[in-house]
Amino acid sequence: MRSFAPFAFILIWSTGFLVGRGAMPHADPYLFLGLRFALVAAVFAIAAGVARAAWPTGGRSIGTHLLAGALMSGFYLGPSWWAMEHGLPAGVLALLGALQPLFTALIAVAVLRQRLAPRTWGGLAVGFTGVALVILPRLLATGAGALPVPVVLVAVASILSLTIGAMVQKTPSAAGDIRCVSALQNLGAVAVVLAMAAAFGSGRWDHSLTLWACLAWATVGLSLGATTLLIRLMRSGEATRTAALLLAVPPLAAVQGWLIFGETLSAVQLLGFVLAIGGVALARR
Repeated sequence: MRSFAPFAFILIWSTGFLVGRGAMPHADPYLFLGLRFALVAAVFAIAAGVARAAWPTGGRSIGTHLLAGALMSGFYLGPSWWAMEHGLPAGVLALLGALQPLFTALIAVAVLRQRLAPRTWGGLAVGFTGVALVILPRLLATGAGALPVPVVLVAVASILSLTIGAMVQKTPSAAGDIRCVSALQNLGAVAVVLAMAAAFGSGRWDHSLTLWACLAWATVGLSLGATTLLIRLMRSGEATRTAALLLAVPPLAAVQGWLIFGETLSAVQLLGFVLAIGGVALARR
């Protein structure tokens, strides 16, 4: 059963952007995300209360958790869902998400002045070449298949937000009980996406069965189920194996996008997928 857990986590995690793709025709994406994050925050807060867990104290610690959640969820999923709403395929978004280790390496060089091994530089070159092969055909296309440059820039910015948020989460002031931390981080995400809903949202919500099913899966399956699985994997010593399997998320998302929504990739884009994932694997060795 333990050996199946990493695969279960990856299968669940790969559905993340597909949920957004399925919900968008039925609801304002920012309203959807806001309700999702609020429900998750409530569940974790109740769990923390039942367990009498110790909540973070002090403005610095609480602020760090709120900021981490705003960056890792709010400014990550809000803009990336906007990009998906404007034509970026779910599989491509998942691929960009898998490049987080490469963005982390670039930030380490540019901001922290860290030196990278030649293998890491090679992984960066191969990875970003792969991404270029995936995205350029749509950027250079004309007509209905064209992808505007601002859409890609917004998607890349969302990955940078995720990367910075992950770095914030690793600071000493971000430590604490996982239930309390998750509740605070989801509250931080709620604030961001509700601000986006007020600024850009339509308030649309059609109460369809598809919409409620997407919300249930996003809340229970992704935010609660996948998070719980990840915690168990980390505690059982399988975090390294799971991190390696995360490279399977973009291909899985692309296949699911093709099966469910008819999203397709050209031969050049498929080659780009392989190169990008190979680059991440090389950089992380």
